[in-house]
Amino acid sequence: MIKVLFLCTGNSCRSQMAEGFLKNYPAFEVYSAGTKPAQQVDPAAIAVMKEEGIDISKQKTKSVDSFLTHEFDYVITVCDNAKETCPLFTGKVKNRLHLGFEDPAGKPIDFFRKIRDEIKAKITKCITIRSL
Repeated sequence: MIKVLFLCTGNSCRSQMAEGFLKNYPAFEVYSAGTKPAQQVDPAAIAVMKEEGIDISKQKTKSVDSFLTHEFDYVITVCDNAKETCPLFTGKVKNRLHLGFEDPAGKPIDFFRKIRDEIKAKITKCITIRSL
């Protein structure tokens, strides 16, 4: 089992969607967290993932601090380097990857769909070429 943590700032959109997509692959144990977690998963993220047949409505936002004692095969940051400071995971991790996506929080639903589709494409590509 490959243990993966998706990491961003708020853990309300991008990392939650990425977690939802990767959970569809049985070889992975998947988590997501944020450095400053929001109160809840963004309802728009839940809605656009539902359009893909993936239910993330039961997922909760979590602080990265709760994972510092865990070991991960991969920690994947999903923040947008151009507009935000990507968080750093200080726990034990074998591989660090960055898959940058713009933050859809507060944007129209079509922007959430765009980011969802980008996340899906990058995760699919990583699985296909066995980057993970």
